Amino acid sequence: MAERIDLRLAPAMQTLDGLLAEGGAGTFDMAFIDADKESYAGYFERALELLRIGGVVMVDNVLWGGSVINPERDDADTRAIRAFNAALHADERVDLSMVPIGDGLTLARKRD
Repeated sequence: MAERIDLRLAPAMQTLDGLLAEGGAGTFDMAFIDADKESYAGYFERALELLRIGGVVMVDNVLWGGSVINPERDDADTRAIRAFNAALHADERVDLSMVPIGDGLTLARKRD
């Protein structure tokens, strides 16, 4: 399978921007996001641009161990995931489904 793998070792935002600069928009079927929570929105925007219509972005840790509904949790990561979840909920570019297993997995299918 090595000939089918394009390994890129760099910060994620740089890698995504590079893929877009190389003409990768609309060429991916799936993207998986599991990284620094404060950058989820930026990763999502770039992943969505890279996806073809009907492609899926999978976002891990959207329940954040229950912290997203715990009013006593107010750290930067928790605030970032709350804001990301709210923005995604209102995003008309995608159809959403959240799978409440593990730490929560959101599936966002790109609409046409």
